[in-house]
Amino acid sequence: MALDTLPDIARLRSLIGAFREKRVLVIGDMGADEYIIGKPARISREAPVLILELSEERTIPGSAANVAVNARTLGAEVFLAGVVGDDVPGRHLRRAIDELGLHQEGLFTDQQRPTSTKTRIMAGSPQIVQQHIVRIDRVDTSDVGEPCKGQIIAYIHAVLPEIDAVILSDYENGVISPEIITACIPMARELGKIIVVDSHGSLFRFQGVTALTPNQPEAELTLGMTINTLTELKEAGQRLLDGSHARGVLITRGSEGMSLFEAGKPPIHLPIHRLDYASEVVVVDTNGAGDTVAATFTLALTAGASMAEAAYLANAAASLVVRRLGCASNTPEELMNALK
Repeated sequence: MALDTLPDIARLRSLIGAFREKRVLVIGDMGADEYIIGKPARISREAPVLILELSEERTIPGSAANVAVNARTLGAEVFLAGVVGDDVPGRHLRRAIDELGLHQEGLFTDQQRPTSTKTRIMAGSPQIVQQHIVRIDRVDTSDVGEPCKGQIIAYIHAVLPEIDAVILSDYENGVISPEIITACIPMARELGKIIVVDSHGSLFRFQGVTALTPNQPEAELTLGMTINTLTELKEAGQRLLDGSHARGVLITRGSEGMSLFEAGKPPIHLPIHRLDYASEVVVVDTNGAGDTVAATFTLALTAGASMAEAAYLANAAASLVVRRLGCASNTPEELMNALK
């Protein structure tokens, strides 16, 4: 079924206003997103490749750190648990995290591995739409070892009683190990915390959480099936609910919007949220949109939203960030203004 009755806008805005009172722990694979942007100059004489004149370099928090940035921008107090390397990207990432006011006492330096870094080479100028030419990844996907793993677990146990929600953001870069899951989920459940999982695969590792927020390919990977029809989508949602014992599953589906499956209720299918000032959705960059969904959905639940209300807010939030280049986030005011 579709969401036939729009949620009350005044209530949604009240929920957004309550985000500022919430405290969120983000556990996962912290990454540095590097952008190297240049103006196309000419074709090289050495090879048939484009020469760029460098105009800008910047590093912003990516992967699980982008989930944290989204929650922070929406007003929450955010705590990080993960690792970075003892390298230049790690130092740039820590500086960016500090400037955003995120707590990084649980972000430990692992001398044995590099900071997970994605470098995007972009070509463009003020008169030309920037084009993504190539991405270079520097990622160690092995499990985080000691002493960092033990330090993360100790930090999780120390901070869990003081927070409202946990987001497990698994980019499969080695932080979300069975030991971290065992240390976090049972204790968070016992304390009555909201637990949301945004994982790139193996969703059934996370048992009894509040909600899963996979995209469609991630859901297909866990289930070993393809989703081409509404019937297959409903089957996938129910299988994820049954297999994870989660209260809800929010599957993001790109241009098809997103679908919410909640235990004991019929599914809800949301088309892409359209803004009042836009006749169509202009997608500039989908990078990081799933992080925005996870952060917004989680904060809405902590503020007392129903899962349908939380999904509606997450859908509106995603429609805003895909209009911007790179990982983006929304302020409470921007999200309020996106509501119709």
